[in-house]
Amino acid sequence: MSGSYKAAGVNIELGDIVSEMLYEAAKQTWVNREGKLGEVVELFPDFSGLRAVHVGGLPQGTYMNLGFDGVGTKVEIAERTGHHDTVAYDLFAMVCDDAVVRGAEPIMIGSILDVNSLGPDDEPYINQVKELATGYVNAAREANVAVVNGEIAELGARISGYGNFRYNWGAACLWIACRDRMLTGNEIQVGDSLVGLREYGLRSNGLSLIRKTFEDRYGPEWHLVDDIIDGQTETLGDLVLTPSKIYTKAVVDMLGGVFGEPKADIHGVAHITGGGVPGKVGRMLKPSGLGADIEAPFEPSEIMKHCQNIAEIIDAEAYKTWNMGQGMVIATPEPFEVISVAQEHDIDADEIGQVTEKSGIRIRSNGVFRAGQWLDFE
Repeated sequence: MSGSYKAAGVNIELGDIVSEMLYEAAKQTWVNREGKLGEVVELFPDFSGLRAVHVGGLPQGTYMNLGFDGVGTKVEIAERTGHHDTVAYDLFAMVCDDAVVRGAEPIMIGSILDVNSLGPDDEPYINQVKELATGYVNAAREANVAVVNGEIAELGARISGYGNFRYNWGAACLWIACRDRMLTGNEIQVGDSLVGLREYGLRSNGLSLIRKTFEDRYGPEWHLVDDIIDGQTETLGDLVLTPSKIYTKAVVDMLGGVFGEPKADIHGVAHITGGGVPGKVGRMLKPSGLGADIEAPFEPSEIMKHCQNIAEIIDAEAYKTWNMGQGMVIATPEPFEVISVAQEHDIDADEIGQVTEKSGIRIRSNGVFRAGQWLDFE
């Protein structure tokens, strides 16, 4: 029937099948909070059933909040490459790693997946959703959170992108913190070490510049280009799709979670996303009015340097756009302890600088055009 909901682009039956798939994937993540604060309680088993989190008996001064974010235009890279099993790492990194910036422990995730279509009856996009669900489970394990709910909607032409299966993915993260342990920025002191946690990819930031640069140089099918970067055998698409490292579990371990024993004294945390290193480290330091000298930052990934080269992006702009090799920066008087815990979680970490009395951010560049020179950011 031409006037049916299916003819208008929405397949309710297929939507239920996909919701059931994501529900089954979510159930696999509940073990991450078993016996911990935020343990998931299912009141009756069904993908539309009621789920809750046990929070009874919390002491006074325990705070709870929600954070929201999405994968952004990085989903187009997954659409281009046809690889969807790592996108959840980018989604969870954005919401969970933002929570630990304030000394909080992420507990659970709820998401909304908007697709243009779930596909025709004879060839639905089930395999693509299975890949998203696989990433769901693996990323939740890395972040030590439970996925308790998810929505999916077919929005037709309102969802643009590349190829047939096109989507946007956003999430909310519930976090809990102890008031006396929350990080305000006022704890940071002159002489604190800055420890960088290494990132080998772009995370979910600066993708619009990458996409425009590569399309201008290589054409609309830029993601298929290979043998461009020395020492790399992957396509540009696969390199850009490199999944975000999730730092949540390591930083919660350092902080001791909500009520546990801290393994390191942490004064501040900067999650290097939009605004890059100067923007996010500057935000961390703003309450104290202090500055930073970052004299030994990690090397940026080859994909960033390649983009810099072909678009002639100056180093200062690159450091304001991308993470340039450090996905998180931690201010601490105990750098050895922070590095040790990070390494226990298979995260490369090193001391990259110090907090200074003089305001402003100074970075000894590892970029393409001013390597070894200092860059000043107000």
